[in-house]
Amino acid sequence: MINAREFYDKLRSQLEEERPFVAYRKPGSQSVKALLQTDSEIYYSKDLSESGFVFAPFNSEANSYIIPVDKSAILEHENIDVDTVEVENSLNGVDFEYMEEDQKRHENLVQKGIDHIKEGDFKKVVLSRSEKVQVLDPDPIRIFKRLLSSYSHAMVYVWFHPETGVWLGATPETLLKAERNKFKTMALAGTQLFKGETDVEWETKEVEEQLFVTDYILESLEKLRNVENIQASRPYSAKAGNLLHICTDISGHLKDPEYLKDLVKALHPTPAVCGLPKEKALNFILENEDHSREFYSGYLGEVNLKTEQKRNSNRRNQENQQFTSILKQTDLFVNLRCMKLKDGNATIFVGGGVTKGSNAGDEWMETVNKSQTMKAVLVK
Repeated sequence: MINAREFYDKLRSQLEEERPFVAYRKPGSQSVKALLQTDSEIYYSKDLSESGFVFAPFNSEANSYIIPVDKSAILEHENIDVDTVEVENSLNGVDFEYMEEDQKRHENLVQKGIDHIKEGDFKKVVLSRSEKVQVLDPDPIRIFKRLLSSYSHAMVYVWFHPETGVWLGATPETLLKAERNKFKTMALAGTQLFKGETDVEWETKEVEEQLFVTDYILESLEKLRNVENIQASRPYSAKAGNLLHICTDISGHLKDPEYLKDLVKALHPTPAVCGLPKEKALNFILENEDHSREFYSGYLGEVNLKTEQKRNSNRRNQENQQFTSILKQTDLFVNLRCMKLKDGNATIFVGGGVTKGSNAGDEWMETVNKSQTMKAVLVK
């Protein structure tokens, strides 16, 4: 454990030397961790059997990068010196402009998606847009600190790799948590502004959309021969920054941890970032979105990191004896609420789920609300 100043100085040095690194804090934690790659090699994740931090794109056919544990210096500090700042306060008095041309383009795309749904081509499609914003203070380390202070219940990260550039984000969505043969995931969909209460009413469109996501994930898991004991919670409203989403927690068991790759392949891309049926929705996205998503709506996180777990013995006459076991843990998140920094500009990626009950104007406004999540931390 090192102090915050030393931690961020090392991040800056790594960035100046253009060597890969990632710094991140998981939801609900005060511990900020970093992996600083000690060489300049490019490492790809082939089958998720590696140990390190993975950064995977939306298109599963493209390269997934990994910073390996055994090729990295590992840093950690307690983030207790950063005051929590709610995003809604950061937005007060800020005038976020958006162009009519962008609005028209996105509404036309959404309407095209709705038309295809009504024609029976697919049930749901998630459509995104990108927005370039000039950044007055393009320092990724300072932006990362603002994200940390604004989003205590999100996976907050800054990633740099010479092959990908600088990415930052604060994502609320878990793709997969796995420990030994146990795993957890979630079905997340629907969006509305948080106004002080999580006990809220949801429109039929949002409820239907989230049910699509839940059903698809459950059906996908049930098809896997190596997955058993699947369980799902009741839907509930989950807060992420200044937004609310409908969430269902899903858990199960892997018969063998080596089948992690098959599990991730079944989940990614989820209906929350792609659509249903997956292949038809994916083809529509690739053919009709006017930008490359790159790593937006891909996934990122720890893969097969070894952790020590201490437990008390239950054996007779050994009640006070402690045993330490080494566990391999995987903690992956969907890369939402993210941006890419380049040449003093931030490219912000946002999207929303489209069903037959969607309205193109409402979908545009949903992307505007979501873009504020990232814009807020760009304001000095």
